[in-house]
Amino acid sequence: MVHSALRERRGGSFLQRVTLMPVVAFESLPDASRVWVFASDPALPAAAAKTMLSGVDSHLKEWKAHGEPLTVSREWIEDRFLVVAVDQTHTGASGCSIDGLFRVLQQLENSVHASLVGGGRVYYRDHHGVIQAVGRGDIDRLVHEGEITKDTVVFDTTLSDLGDWRRKFERPARESWVGELIH
Repeated sequence: MVHSALRERRGGSFLQRVTLMPVVAFESLPDASRVWVFASDPALPAAAAKTMLSGVDSHLKEWKAHGEPLTVSREWIEDRFLVVAVDQTHTGASGCSIDGLFRVLQQLENSVHASLVGGGRVYYRDHHGVIQAVGRGDIDRLVHEGEITKDTVVFDTTLSDLGDWRRKFERPARESWVGELIH
C-alpha cells in the first residue's frame, strides 16, 4: 500500500503531495516477487554493513519505476548477502530503476571497501562452516584439493524469483548450477 502525506508550503497557497514508498516486511512479499542477490566480498564488519544498509534503505524508500512507487524490502544475511525484493503485483521494477539500484550499490562499494555488484564469484561454506568467496576459475583447483565437493553448501546468487530464493538459495552444490562445474 502506498501512503501519501500532504504538506503545506509556508507562505504558499498550495499543498504538495509527498508519496512515501512502501518498504514492507521481507517475509510479507509473495513468492512471485523479483529478487536481486548482491554478495559482498569480503564479508562486511558491522560498521560497514550499517553504512551500506543505510544507503540502500534510503534508496528503497524513494525507489520508483516510471514514476510509480515500488513495494520493496531487503534482507542482510550472514554479513555477506544483500537481498532486495520487489513485489511486482502492481508495479514492477523497470530497467532504469534497476540501473539506479546498481548505481547506488556501486557508489557504496568504496565506502564499505567491498565488491557488491561484481559477478563471477562462487560463495560456499568451507569445512568449518565459514562462508568463502572464490572466482569460478578456482573451482577446479578447490575440487582437486577436496575443498569443494558435490555436498559442499553453496549460495546461489543467480536466483531472480523470491520463491526460488526461499527454497534454493543455500543448498548442496550438486543441486545448483555449481554442481555442473564439479567433475
